[in-house]
Amino acid sequence: MGEPGPPEIDGGSPAGDDGQPGDGPVPGTSRRWVLLLGVAAVVVVLDQLTKSWAVAELPGRTIDVVWTLRFRLAYNRGASFSLGGDGGWGPVIGVVAILVVLVLLWQSRSMANRLGTVALGLVLGGAVGNLLDRALRGDDGFLQNPVVDFIDVQWWPVFNVADMGVVIGGLLLLVVALLPERA
Repeated sequence: MGEPGPPEIDGGSPAGDDGQPGDGPVPGTSRRWVLLLGVAAVVVVLDQLTKSWAVAELPGRTIDVVWTLRFRLAYNRGASFSLGGDGGWGPVIGVVAILVVLVLLWQSRSMANRLGTVALGLVLGGAVGNLLDRALRGDDGFLQNPVVDFIDVQWWPVFNVADMGVVIGGLLLLVVALLPERA
C-alpha cells in the first residue's frame, strides 16, 4: 500500500474516475475541475485577446484571409445571430448568460468523462468570454455593452472565439450524449 494522495473533492457524481459507474465519491474529481476550468480559461483568454486585437486593428477596415473568410469588426447587442439586437435585450441576455455559467458549473459535477468535461469547458469559456464583453467592454453600463464579433465567413453571421467555444462545446456535448456508455 502506498502513501495516500491529496484529498479529492467530492463532486457527488455516481461515476468513477474512468467514467465507469461506481458508488460514492469520485476519485479524480479535482482533476476534472482543473480540466474544465483550464479549457474555459484558454477559451476566455483567446477570446479576449482576439477581440482586443480586432477592436485595435479592424475599425473601418476588412482583412481578407482566405476564400470567403475575412476579419471585419462588428458589434452585437443581441443574442447569437443578432436576435433581440435593438430591443434593449442586452441586460436580459447577460443575466441569462450568468445563469448558464452557474448551470454549467453545477452540471460539471456529474460529468463522467473527459470529452464531456472538455465540452462543458468550451461552452463555459464561451459564455464567460461574451459575458465579459457585456459587462466590461464599453461605457453603456453593466451588461448593456455589445459583444465584439469579427470573424466573417460571409455566408454565416459574424462571430468570435467565444461563439466558437459555445458551438463546438455544444456539439461535443451532443456527441457525448449519443455515445453508448461503456459496459
